[in-house]
This record gives sequence, structure tokens and C-alpha cells, in this order.
Amino acid sequence: MLVGGNESAVGGPHSWRSPVAKRIAMVAATAFLSINIWTGAPLLALWVGARVSGQTVLSMKAVFAVVIVLSVLVFAMGVAIAWLNNRYDELIGRAGSERRSPWLRSMRAEAEGHISARVGVTALERVVMASVYLAVLTFLIWFAFFSGPAYPPTT
Repeated sequence: MLVGGNESAVGGPHSWRSPVAKRIAMVAATAFLSINIWTGAPLLALWVGARVSGQTVLSMKAVFAVVIVLSVLVFAMGVAIAWLNNRYDELIGRAGSERRSPWLRSMRAEAEGHISARVGVTALERVVMASVYLAVLTFLIWFAFFSGPAYPPTT
């Protein structure tokens, strides 16, 4: 028998419909999308470009295919992350009306400090920030240690 209205007949109080399970699923989906923006999307775009080219020589058709596929994938993943963030804010009861577009913000940012101190940072925002930090750190390590010399030595 259902008690409290948020339990499922099959899973009990810890079913997929509980708010905690929804929040965990949203955080996991955000982590998946934010990591795939800088790993999976470029790899898929390069794969499509290789299939379009079909040659050993680079063609403009392949370059355009890579650019278009990468643009579409990154845009779609960005929209999905924004949608997840809005749903997460609704789930935790965070007011969405406090956000301002960057072009409407004060240059002094006085009110921004008060709003961010009052609202705080959600788990989804922390996941996206961690993904960005990881991407930048990975790129810097690759560039500093693994990319090799910019100009190969002449013989």
C-alpha cells in the first residue's frame, strides 16, 4: 500500500520516482553530457568527417562535415544541460527568476554577489565546473608534456 504518495508499489521508498533518485540521475546525466561535450562530440565529428572524406587526402567536404556535426552536437548537449539545470532547480525549489542575462547585469556586480551568496551553487553546476576544470587541465598537461615539439628538428 502506498503511504505518503511518493512511494511506488514496486520499488518502495527508494524507487526511481523519489526526489533523491531523480537528483542523482540528473547529476549523472549532466556529468555524462559535460564530459562528452569535450570528448565524445569531437570524436564523433572526426569519425563522421573520416567517413565523408573516404580518402587519405583532407577535403573541404570532410572539414565542413566535422564543423557542422561538432556544432550540432555541442549545441544539443548545451541545450540538454540547460534543460537539466532548469528541471533540477525546479526539483530542489530554487527560484529561477533571480538569474539575469549577462547584458542586463550591473557593471559593478553588487547585486550579483548578494544573489549568488543567497542562492548558492547546485550539484549540477559543480559537475559542469569540474568538467571544465578537468578539460582545461587535461589540455594543459597534453600540451606541456605529450604534444611534442612544434617544429620537428631538421636533419
